[in-house]
Amino acid sequence: MQRMIRTRGRSANRIRQSWDNRLFDALANTFLILLTIVTLYPLWFVLVASFTDYKLINAGTLLLYPRGFQVAGYKMVFADWRVWTGYANTLFYTVCGTAFGALVTILAGYAFSRKDLPGSGILMKLFIFTMYFGGGLIPTYLMIKNLGLLDTRLLMILQGSVSVHNVIVVRSFMRTNIPDELLDAATIDGCGNGTFFMSIVMPLSKAILAVMVLYIAVSHWNSYFNALIYLTDRYKYPLQVFLRQILLQTAENHELAEDVEAVMEMQQMVATIRYSIIVVSTAPILCLYPFIQKYFVKGVMIGSVKG
Repeated sequence: MQRMIRTRGRSANRIRQSWDNRLFDALANTFLILLTIVTLYPLWFVLVASFTDYKLINAGTLLLYPRGFQVAGYKMVFADWRVWTGYANTLFYTVCGTAFGALVTILAGYAFSRKDLPGSGILMKLFIFTMYFGGGLIPTYLMIKNLGLLDTRLLMILQGSVSVHNVIVVRSFMRTNIPDELLDAATIDGCGNGTFFMSIVMPLSKAILAVMVLYIAVSHWNSYFNALIYLTDRYKYPLQVFLRQILLQTAENHELAEDVEAVMEMQQMVATIRYSIIVVSTAPILCLYPFIQKYFVKGVMIGSVKG
């Protein structure tokens, strides 16, 4: 009897949806499922193709799981010393550049969020001006050369670490989540700017800090153009440049081979090597996301709902 009463109570409390609402929910869920499949399948295809026999890849068959399992592409990639050197360089550039970029971005965003910053309006306009207008590649190259940063690791760390867009995002977060009353209360208790920033602002800014870390880390990890322009020492090249060289070298080697069968086999192997290179270059940065996913989702949604 009590079970029947509970069931009736739940049915009475449940809101009945009209047929058009149910239809909309069904269509929306179907669309989201299809969108998820369309988004994830290319990533899954690349991973599966890197372990699949190159003959099946070149045949253009739909791959849902590895067929003709092989790791020849990974063997050819990891057998090259340039991959390990590139990994070491990229890790160094990414870790140092992300730490520097996140620190400067958080400090700049906090400073611009303060209403008592002298000339904050003019400074922000100058920052925004650089988002739309730049000196160009040649003046930038000459400036870096005159500063003595050409062909140095320090340049790879500094360049691209700080973005005006990221500073604006942090400033908006600070203004929304760090009220002036909190600063006033801390000041009354004898808290200075440094103590207030480290003890109150930073603990409350974990979400936006995680977002900035991910953005800056991905930017450094995928960066290769700056290395091509400003680096001449190959032992300082990041991973992306080395992987590009390996792929181009593989494509050139099969053209220089004298054996016709070897040429055909190398042509077919290029696809497997290409997919293996994609996995090698993206896997480490993808492994970073689960550790900061909780803060990342919260930080991205900041400002989307106003209470």
